[in-house]
Amino acid sequence: MKKIIINKKYYGKIELPETKYAYRNFVSIVKAFSANEKISLTTMYPQNKIDSLSKYQKNGASYELQELDMFIELSKILKFSCDEAIELKKSIEFVTDNAYVNLDISKNLHLQNKKTKSKTKKSYLFWDIENFSNISPMFFQLIEPFEIGDENIYISCNPDSLYLFKSEWEADLYDFGKTFNSFNFTKCDHGKNVADGVLLKNFKDLKLQNADVYVMTYDRDLKDRFRQSCHESNNLYLLERKILN
Repeated sequence: MKKIIINKKYYGKIELPETKYAYRNFVSIVKAFSANEKISLTTMYPQNKIDSLSKYQKNGASYELQELDMFIELSKILKFSCDEAIELKKSIEFVTDNAYVNLDISKNLHLQNKKTKSKTKKSYLFWDIENFSNISPMFFQLIEPFEIGDENIYISCNPDSLYLFKSEWEADLYDFGKTFNSFNFTKCDHGKNVADGVLLKNFKDLKLQNADVYVMTYDRDLKDRFRQSCHESNNLYLLERKILN
């Protein structure tokens, strides 16, 4: 706990978050209060950072959220307004969504082709996007943690789904600074399981070895075909069951 002593007066104490700039931001606020200056978010962050926080941030701006909590707690102790901090915190949480409400990929992805994963060089994602109504979990729980490059992401969907959900998907991708063109995206033709077939063909054409392979689909037949086509040196990760609540 950090004691708050300003001009020899004790105001209370606060728990500082374990972030890189928490102490620096704490000092900035205390100095501003000591000098009778107006305290606002710009006391802690430059305006361009405040503006950027209303958009998608890698890792959900988790450090900044902790620092905003500190700002709000200090406002209660030192009696200054925290309205804009509360609004910014709500905005960050809304944009990032933190992705755990409807979809939890991490608990349902399992290594399928061996008991123990082997050492690999790269990671690849084969993603039937029409099976997933929420895109953000794919970034928060898979693409970012496992550092899957855009060039190693293969996405497909059938034309009917693209017609219905394209604007929604594009809006979600925009939050991450991406478009469909950021990846290896295929708009498929009409026909049963066409999108699944495209993903499998992408996989076979690459002839991957010593790679982590993540396949995002609910289709049992497709998962079996990936198992059959996967080189033993790869680590093949599949969804064991439907993961939407």
